[in-house]
Amino acid sequence: MALTPEPQPALRAPAATIWMIAAIVAAHVGRILLPQVLSDEVITNYGFIPARYSAHWLSLHHVNPGTLTERAIPFVSYMFIHADFGHLAVNSVWLLAFGAIVARRLGAWLFFALFFVCGVAGAATHLAFDWGSAVPVIGASAAISGLMGVGFRLINFSPAPDGGPSLAGLFSRRIIVWSALWVIVNVAAGLTGLGAGLEVRLIAWQAHLGGYFAGLLLAGPAVVLHRRRAGAA
Repeated sequence: MALTPEPQPALRAPAATIWMIAAIVAAHVGRILLPQVLSDEVITNYGFIPARYSAHWLSLHHVNPGTLTERAIPFVSYMFIHADFGHLAVNSVWLLAFGAIVARRLGAWLFFALFFVCGVAGAATHLAFDWGSAVPVIGASAAISGLMGVGFRLINFSPAPDGGPSLAGLFSRRIIVWSALWVIVNVAAGLTGLGAGLEVRLIAWQAHLGGYFAGLLLAGPAVVLHRRRAGAA
């Protein structure tokens, strides 16, 4: 009797993760199909540019910052813009790995919420450290770094007493070691210029760390919310 091959992990990934990957892929394909001028305008208008929030830079260059909504949108829209298919592929694989952990353990709505909140935290961190920079920041890396932080705390070999998602302590040895390594890797990337193009910075190391530490901190409240929802069901 023929045996049916066991589905591979990628094919069992939660739908929320697949839909998020599909969204960033569709956004990239849509941008590169535009004429070059319009494609560049997408990066200018929807990439995250710290100078857009600096009154001094805006005044010096006589630039209209736009409405409050126009200035708020890039905190989210920059996550869906990627430089090329290589950049997109790396982020998609990274999102599949850690996004699947979060979505499987916490459910779709918390996965989406954590993705966007960590992405916004990454942009805000970059803004604080690189105030007035006119270099656009693009890519979902900060948001995925946040999911990685959540995922690291969820990967615990000891089951929770109530059967819910187990959670590693914020100051456990494992989390401290992994966090230290992640900081070293990102600071080294920032000092050497790794990941920076001539005109567009794919993602800033500060944004990576901002998203990551937001994920570490939000993992606890997310698990509490998940357990409350599960208990109310």
